[in-house]
Amino acid sequence: MTADSTPALVQNADADIDGRAPAGPSVARDARARNIKVYLQYVAAKIAGAVVSLFAVLVTSFFLFRLIPSDPVKQMTGGRRVSAEQLQSLRHQFGLDQPLWKQFTSYVGDALTGDFGTSFQFHSPVTDKITDTLPATLLLTGTAYVLYTALGIWLGTRTAWRNGSRSDRFNTAFALTLYSVPSFWLGLLLIIVFSVGIGPIPGMFPTGGLESGGETGLAYVLDVAHHLVLPVITLVAVGYAQTLLVMRSSLLDEMGSDYLTTARAKGLRDDVVRRKHAVPNAMLPTFTLMFVNLGHVVAGQILVETVFSWPGLGGLFYQALSVPDLPLVQGLFFVFATAVILANTLADVLYPLLDPRVGR
Repeated sequence: MTADSTPALVQNADADIDGRAPAGPSVARDARARNIKVYLQYVAAKIAGAVVSLFAVLVTSFFLFRLIPSDPVKQMTGGRRVSAEQLQSLRHQFGLDQPLWKQFTSYVGDALTGDFGTSFQFHSPVTDKITDTLPATLLLTGTAYVLYTALGIWLGTRTAWRNGSRSDRFNTAFALTLYSVPSFWLGLLLIIVFSVGIGPIPGMFPTGGLESGGETGLAYVLDVAHHLVLPVITLVAVGYAQTLLVMRSSLLDEMGSDYLTTARAKGLRDDVVRRKHAVPNAMLPTFTLMFVNLGHVVAGQILVETVFSWPGLGGLFYQALSVPDLPLVQGLFFVFATAVILANTLADVLYPLLDPRVGR
Protein backbone atom coordinates (compact mmCIF):
# COMPACT_ATOMS: atom_id res chain seq x y z
CA MET A 1 0.00 0.00 0.00
CA THR A 2 1.52 3.31 -1.02
CA ALA A 3 1.52 6.55 0.97
CA ASP A 4 -0.60 8.24 -1.74
CA SER A 5 -3.34 5.58 -1.69
CA THR A 6 -3.92 5.59 2.07
CA PRO A 7 -5.83 8.91 2.32
CA ALA A 8 -8.08 7.82 -0.56
CA LEU A 9 -8.91 4.51 1.13
CA VAL A 10 -9.66 6.22 4.42
CA GLN A 11 -11.93 8.73 2.75
CA ASN A 12 -13.63 5.97 0.75
CA ALA A 13 -14.33 4.06 3.96
CA ASP A 14 -15.79 7.19 5.55
CA ALA A 15 -17.93 7.73 2.46
CA ASP A 16 -19.30 4.20 2.70
CA ILE A 17 -20.27 4.75 6.32
CA ASP A 18 -22.00 8.04 5.51
CA GLY A 19 -23.72 6.55 2.48
CA ARG A 20 -21.86 8.80 0.07
CA ALA A 21 -20.09 7.79 -3.15
CA PRO A 22 -16.40 6.86 -2.69
CA ALA A 23 -13.81 9.49 -3.47
CA GLY A 24 -12.36 9.35 -6.98
CA PRO A 25 -8.95 9.97 -8.55
CA SER A 26 -9.03 13.61 -7.45
CA VAL A 27 -8.26 12.50 -3.89
CA ALA A 28 -5.14 10.68 -5.07
CA ARG A 29 -4.08 13.77 -7.03
CA ASP A 30 -4.57 15.93 -3.94
CA ALA A 31 -2.51 13.49 -1.88
CA ARG A 32 0.29 13.57 -4.44
CA ALA A 33 0.19 17.36 -4.49
CA ARG A 34 0.45 17.45 -0.68
CA ASN A 35 3.35 15.02 -0.74
CA ILE A 36 5.18 17.09 -3.33
CA LYS A 37 4.60 20.24 -1.30
CA VAL A 38 5.90 18.59 1.86
CA TYR A 39 8.94 17.29 -0.02
CA LEU A 40 9.73 20.72 -1.48
CA GLN A 41 9.47 22.27 1.98
CA TYR A 42 11.82 19.58 3.26
CA VAL A 43 14.31 20.29 0.46
CA ALA A 44 14.11 24.06 1.07
CA ALA A 45 14.84 23.53 4.77
CA LYS A 46 17.87 21.37 3.98
CA ILE A 47 19.23 23.90 1.48
CA ALA A 48 18.73 26.73 3.97
CA GLY A 49 20.59 24.70 6.59
CA ALA A 50 23.44 24.11 4.13
CA VAL A 51 23.70 27.85 3.42
CA VAL A 52 23.90 28.61 7.15
CA SER A 53 26.55 25.91 7.58
CA LEU A 54 28.62 27.34 4.71
CA PHE A 55 28.55 30.80 6.27
CA ALA A 56 29.58 29.32 9.62
CA VAL A 57 32.49 27.58 7.87
CA LEU A 58 33.46 30.87 6.25
CA VAL A 59 33.61 32.58 9.64
CA THR A 60 35.39 29.66 11.29
CA SER A 61 38.02 29.40 8.56
CA PHE A 62 38.97 33.04 9.10
CA PHE A 63 39.36 33.03 12.89
CA LEU A 64 40.52 29.45 13.46
CA PHE A 65 43.83 29.66 11.63
CA ARG A 66 44.67 33.04 13.14
CA LEU A 67 45.00 31.28 16.48
CA ILE A 68 48.15 29.55 15.21
CA PRO A 69 51.08 31.00 17.22
CA SER A 70 53.19 31.90 14.20
CA ASP A 71 54.00 34.99 12.17
CA PRO A 72 53.38 34.26 8.45
CA VAL A 73 55.66 37.09 7.34
CA LYS A 74 58.62 35.83 9.39
CA GLN A 75 58.01 32.31 8.12
CA MET A 76 58.11 33.57 4.53
CA THR A 77 61.50 35.18 5.07
CA GLY A 78 62.92 31.75 5.92
CA GLY A 79 64.73 32.91 9.05
CA ARG A 80 66.86 35.46 7.14
CA ARG A 81 67.75 38.76 8.80
CA VAL A 82 65.12 41.23 7.69
CA SER A 83 64.73 44.80 8.88
CA ALA A 84 61.60 45.95 10.70
CA GLU A 85 60.77 48.22 7.73
CA GLN A 86 60.83 45.26 5.34
CA LEU A 87 58.64 43.18 7.63
CA GLN A 88 56.18 46.06 7.90
CA SER A 89 56.17 46.42 4.11
CA LEU A 90 55.34 42.74 3.68
CA ARG A 91 52.56 42.93 6.26
CA HIS A 92 51.10 45.91 4.43
CA GLN A 93 51.40 44.10 1.08
CA PHE A 94 49.38 41.14 2.37
CA GLY A 95 46.95 43.28 4.39
CA LEU A 96 48.09 41.87 7.74
CA ASP A 97 48.53 45.35 9.21
CA GLN A 98 44.82 46.12 8.95
CA PRO A 99 42.44 45.75 11.93
CA LEU A 100 41.03 42.27 12.34
CA TRP A 101 37.45 43.35 11.63
CA LYS A 102 38.52 44.95 8.36
CA GLN A 103 40.45 41.82 7.34
CA PHE A 104 37.35 39.77 8.12
CA THR A 105 34.91 41.90 6.13
CA SER A 106 37.30 41.98 3.16
CA TYR A 107 37.75 38.21 3.35
CA VAL A 108 34.02 37.47 3.48
CA GLY A 109 33.23 39.91 0.66
CA ASP A 110 35.93 38.47 -1.60
CA ALA A 111 35.12 34.83 -0.70
CA LEU A 112 31.48 35.29 -1.69
CA THR A 113 32.71 36.16 -5.18
CA GLY A 114 35.08 33.18 -5.29
CA ASP A 115 38.21 35.22 -4.55
CA PHE A 116 40.24 33.80 -1.65
CA GLY A 117 43.17 36.14 -2.11
CA THR A 118 46.77 35.53 -3.08
CA SER A 119 48.91 32.77 -1.62
CA PHE A 120 51.73 34.04 0.59
CA GLN A 121 54.24 31.39 -0.47
CA PHE A 122 53.25 30.76 -4.10
CA HIS A 123 52.41 34.39 -4.99
CA SER A 124 49.47 33.27 -7.13
CA PRO A 125 45.68 33.39 -6.68
CA VAL A 126 44.44 30.77 -4.24
CA THR A 127 41.61 29.79 -6.60
CA ASP A 128 44.08 29.04 -9.40
CA LYS A 129 46.26 26.98 -7.09
CA ILE A 130 43.29 24.91 -5.91
CA THR A 131 42.05 24.42 -9.48
CA ASP A 132 45.49 23.25 -10.65
CA THR A 133 45.84 20.76 -7.77
CA LEU A 134 42.28 19.39 -7.68
CA PRO A 135 42.65 16.85 -10.56
CA ALA A 136 45.41 14.95 -8.75
CA THR A 137 43.23 14.61 -5.64
CA LEU A 138 40.19 13.51 -7.66
CA LEU A 139 42.30 10.90 -9.44
CA LEU A 140 43.58 9.39 -6.19
CA THR A 141 40.55 9.62 -3.91
CA GLY A 142 38.03 9.08 -6.72
CA THR A 143 39.70 5.82 -7.76
CA ALA A 144 39.87 4.66 -4.16
CA TYR A 145 36.24 5.69 -3.53
CA VAL A 146 34.87 3.57 -6.37
CA LEU A 147 36.93 0.55 -5.34
CA TYR A 148 36.28 0.57 -1.60
CA THR A 149 32.57 1.33 -2.00
CA ALA A 150 32.00 -1.59 -4.37
CA LEU A 151 34.21 -3.95 -2.35
CA GLY A 152 32.68 -2.94 0.99
CA ILE A 153 29.08 -3.39 -0.18
CA TRP A 154 29.82 -6.75 -1.81
CA LEU A 155 31.74 -8.21 1.11
CA GLY A 156 29.38 -6.68 3.68
CA THR A 157 26.43 -8.37 1.99
CA ARG A 158 28.14 -11.76 1.79
CA THR A 159 29.41 -11.73 5.38
CA ALA A 160 26.03 -10.71 6.82
CA TRP A 161 24.12 -13.31 4.81
CA ARG A 162 26.54 -15.97 6.07
CA ASN A 163 26.49 -14.68 9.63
CA GLY A 164 28.55 -16.81 11.99
CA SER A 165 30.43 -18.65 9.26
CA ARG A 166 34.20 -18.86 9.12
CA SER A 167 34.39 -16.33 6.27
CA ASP A 168 32.14 -13.93 8.22
CA ARG A 169 34.34 -14.09 11.30
CA PHE A 170 37.52 -13.65 9.26
CA ASN A 171 36.24 -10.74 7.13
CA THR A 172 34.73 -8.94 10.12
CA ALA A 173 37.87 -9.28 12.22
CA PHE A 174 40.08 -8.19 9.31
CA ALA A 175 37.85 -5.17 8.60
CA LEU A 176 37.85 -4.13 12.26
CA THR A 177 41.64 -4.35 12.31
CA LEU A 178 42.05 -2.21 9.19
CA TYR A 179 39.43 0.28 10.35
CA SER A 180 41.36 0.84 13.59
CA VAL A 181 44.72 1.33 11.85
CA PRO A 182 45.72 4.98 11.19
CA SER A 183 45.89 5.55 7.45
CA PHE A 184 49.25 7.33 7.57
CA TRP A 185 50.79 4.45 9.55
CA LEU A 186 49.50 1.94 7.03
CA GLY A 187 50.90 4.09 4.20
CA LEU A 188 54.34 4.22 5.83
CA LEU A 189 54.26 0.46 6.33
CA LEU A 190 53.46 -0.11 2.65
CA ILE A 191 56.30 2.19 1.63
CA ILE A 192 58.77 0.28 3.83
CA VAL A 193 57.66 -3.11 2.53
CA PHE A 194 56.86 -2.48 -1.14
CA SER A 195 58.85 0.64 -2.03
CA VAL A 196 62.06 0.31 -0.02
CA GLY A 197 61.88 -3.48 0.18
CA ILE A 198 62.30 -5.73 3.17
CA GLY A 199 63.82 -9.23 3.33
CA PRO A 200 62.92 -11.23 0.22
CA ILE A 201 60.40 -8.58 -0.90
CA PRO A 202 62.05 -6.17 -3.37
CA GLY A 203 61.02 -2.54 -3.77
CA MET A 204 58.42 -2.61 -6.54
CA PHE A 205 56.64 0.74 -6.33
CA PRO A 206 57.69 4.41 -6.12
CA THR A 207 57.92 5.97 -2.68
CA GLY A 208 55.74 8.90 -3.73
CA GLY A 209 54.77 11.48 -6.28
CA LEU A 210 52.39 11.42 -9.24
CA GLU A 211 54.86 10.57 -12.01
CA SER A 212 58.49 9.87 -12.69
CA GLY A 213 58.76 12.50 -15.42
CA GLY A 214 59.72 12.32 -19.07
CA GLU A 215 56.95 9.91 -20.09
CA THR A 216 54.26 10.53 -22.71
CA GLY A 217 51.26 8.72 -24.13
CA LEU A 218 50.58 5.21 -22.86
CA ALA A 219 53.87 5.13 -20.98
CA TYR A 220 52.72 8.19 -18.99
CA VAL A 221 49.38 6.54 -18.12
CA LEU A 222 51.16 3.38 -16.93
CA ASP A 223 53.64 5.46 -14.94
CA VAL A 224 50.84 7.34 -13.15
CA ALA A 225 49.03 4.05 -12.49
CA HIS A 226 52.26 2.65 -11.02
CA HIS A 227 52.45 5.61 -8.64
CA LEU A 228 48.77 5.21 -7.73
CA VAL A 229 49.01 1.64 -6.45
CA LEU A 230 50.23 2.15 -2.88
CA PRO A 231 48.21 5.27 -1.95
CA VAL A 232 45.07 3.74 -3.44
CA ILE A 233 45.62 0.50 -1.50
CA THR A 234 46.01 2.57 1.68
CA LEU A 235 42.73 4.43 1.13
CA VAL A 236 40.85 1.33 0.00
CA ALA A 237 41.97 -0.68 3.01
CA VAL A 238 40.48 1.80 5.48
CA GLY A 239 37.46 2.82 3.38
CA TYR A 240 36.27 -0.69 2.50
CA ALA A 241 36.46 -1.74 6.14
CA GLN A 242 34.10 1.05 7.20
CA THR A 243 31.66 0.33 4.35
CA LEU A 244 31.71 -3.42 5.05
CA LEU A 245 30.93 -2.97 8.74
CA VAL A 246 28.02 -0.57 8.08
CA MET A 247 26.57 -2.76 5.31
CA ARG A 248 26.90 -5.92 7.39
CA SER A 249 25.22 -4.34 10.41
CA SER A 250 22.35 -2.97 8.31
CA LEU A 251 21.71 -6.28 6.57
CA LEU A 252 21.78 -8.19 9.86
CA ASP A 253 19.05 -5.88 11.16
CA GLU A 254 16.92 -6.66 8.10
CA MET A 255 17.39 -10.43 8.10
CA GLY A 256 14.90 -11.02 10.90
CA SER A 257 12.14 -8.98 9.27
CA ASP A 258 8.74 -10.54 8.56
CA TYR A 259 8.73 -9.58 4.89
CA LEU A 260 11.80 -11.78 4.27
CA THR A 261 10.04 -14.71 5.94
CA THR A 262 7.02 -14.08 3.73
CA ALA A 263 9.20 -13.94 0.62
CA ARG A 264 10.77 -17.28 1.48
CA ALA A 265 7.36 -18.77 2.22
CA LYS A 266 6.30 -17.85 -1.32
CA GLY A 267 9.05 -20.10 -2.63
CA LEU A 268 11.58 -17.44 -3.68
CA ARG A 269 15.19 -18.59 -3.88
CA ASP A 270 17.53 -17.41 -1.16
CA ASP A 271 19.67 -15.31 -3.52
CA VAL A 272 16.53 -13.62 -4.91
CA VAL A 273 15.33 -12.79 -1.39
CA ARG A 274 18.70 -11.28 -0.59
CA ARG A 275 19.17 -9.37 -3.86
CA LYS A 276 15.66 -8.02 -4.40
CA HIS A 277 14.32 -7.64 -0.87
CA ALA A 278 16.94 -7.54 1.90
CA VAL A 279 19.81 -5.64 0.26
CA PRO A 280 17.77 -2.67 -1.11
CA ASN A 281 16.40 -1.92 2.38
CA ALA A 282 19.75 -2.49 4.07
CA MET A 283 21.38 -0.06 1.62
CA LEU A 284 19.80 3.01 3.24
CA PRO A 285 22.46 3.58 5.97
CA THR A 286 25.20 2.66 3.49
CA PHE A 287 23.70 5.16 1.04
CA THR A 288 24.25 7.93 3.59
CA LEU A 289 27.82 6.77 4.21
CA MET A 290 28.50 6.76 0.47
CA PHE A 291 27.56 10.43 0.20
CA VAL A 292 29.59 11.36 3.28
CA ASN A 293 32.61 9.66 1.70
CA LEU A 294 31.82 11.34 -1.60
CA GLY A 295 32.39 14.70 0.07
CA HIS A 296 35.79 13.51 1.23
CA VAL A 297 36.73 12.70 -2.37
CA VAL A 298 37.20 16.44 -2.94
CA ALA A 299 38.60 17.04 0.53
CA GLY A 300 41.23 14.43 -0.13
CA GLN A 301 43.22 12.63 2.52
CA ILE A 302 45.72 15.05 4.01
CA LEU A 303 47.89 12.52 5.84
CA VAL A 304 47.93 9.94 3.03
CA GLU A 305 48.77 12.55 0.39
CA THR A 306 51.52 13.92 2.63
CA VAL A 307 53.03 10.47 3.31
CA PHE A 308 53.12 9.63 -0.40
CA SER A 309 54.11 13.18 -1.50
CA TRP A 310 51.00 13.22 -3.68
CA PRO A 311 50.57 16.65 -5.35
CA GLY A 312 46.91 17.02 -4.36
CA LEU A 313 44.83 19.28 -2.15
CA GLY A 314 45.73 17.33 0.99
CA GLY A 315 49.46 17.79 0.46
CA LEU A 316 48.89 21.44 -0.49
CA PHE A 317 46.96 22.00 2.75
CA TYR A 318 49.85 20.55 4.76
CA GLN A 319 52.31 22.88 3.01
CA ALA A 320 50.07 25.89 3.57
CA LEU A 321 49.55 25.05 7.23
CA SER A 322 53.29 24.84 7.92
CA VAL A 323 53.85 28.53 7.00
CA PRO A 324 50.93 29.35 7.76
CA ASP A 325 49.78 30.58 4.37
CA LEU A 326 46.52 32.08 5.65
CA PRO A 327 44.76 32.75 2.31
CA LEU A 328 45.58 29.27 1.00
CA VAL A 329 44.67 27.53 4.28
CA GLN A 330 41.37 29.42 4.46
CA GLY A 331 40.52 28.68 0.85
CA LEU A 332 41.30 24.97 1.14
CA PHE A 333 39.42 24.65 4.41
CA PHE A 334 36.36 26.26 2.85
CA VAL A 335 36.56 23.97 -0.20
CA PHE A 336 36.89 20.87 1.99
CA ALA A 337 33.96 21.84 4.19
CA THR A 338 31.82 22.88 1.22
CA ALA A 339 32.32 19.50 -0.47
CA VAL A 340 31.23 17.63 2.68
CA ILE A 341 28.23 19.91 3.30
CA LEU A 342 27.03 19.66 -0.30
CA ALA A 343 27.41 15.87 -0.31
CA ASN A 344 25.43 15.58 2.94
CA THR A 345 22.75 17.94 1.63
CA LEU A 346 22.45 15.90 -1.56
CA ALA A 347 22.06 12.73 0.52
CA ASP A 348 19.34 14.41 2.61
CA VAL A 349 17.50 15.52 -0.54
CA LEU A 350 17.60 12.09 -2.17
CA TYR A 351 16.93 10.03 0.95
CA PRO A 352 13.12 10.60 1.01
CA LEU A 353 12.96 9.24 -2.55
CA LEU A 354 14.34 5.94 -1.24
CA ASP A 355 12.54 5.95 2.11
CA PRO A 356 9.19 7.84 2.02
CA ARG A 357 9.08 7.91 5.83
CA VAL A 358 11.84 10.55 5.85
CA GLY A 359 10.69 14.15 5.59
CA ARG A 360 7.01 13.37 6.16
